[in-house]
Amino acid sequence: MTLDRLNPAGLSPASGFTHAVTATGGRLVFLAGQTALDGAGRVVGTGLPEQFRQALGNLLTALRAAGGSPAHLARVTVYATDVAAYRACAPELGRIWRELAGRDYPAMAVIGAVRLWDEEALVELDGIAVLPE
Repeated sequence: MTLDRLNPAGLSPASGFTHAVTATGGRLVFLAGQTALDGAGRVVGTGLPEQFRQALGNLLTALRAAGGSPAHLARVTVYATDVAAYRACAPELGRIWRELAGRDYPAMAVIGAVRLWDEEALVELDGIAVLPE
């Protein structure tokens, strides 16, 4: 299985994401949206960085259960209830990403949402991974 991360010349420099990811020879894993829920089903953390850490950790836990690792992520979508706050926290969120998932960024998008399923949630992440067959 191969994931190639492409950042073509002529597009703005990619920082914290990859413009395009191609995958060959693998098995797709679709990861459900994860918020900052703990094992008891309670949202943990009152700030965006704390909730992002938990939500990303939850996403990676689901990925590992499928036999994958962060390097297998091809696409992640982030839903944020406050995009301006997300942008303001971007350097810290990037540090959390690198700590938990490494430096290989998938194709990503951040989408503003009025509210998420878990009312106290500030952020939700879902994704697509490609695992070796």
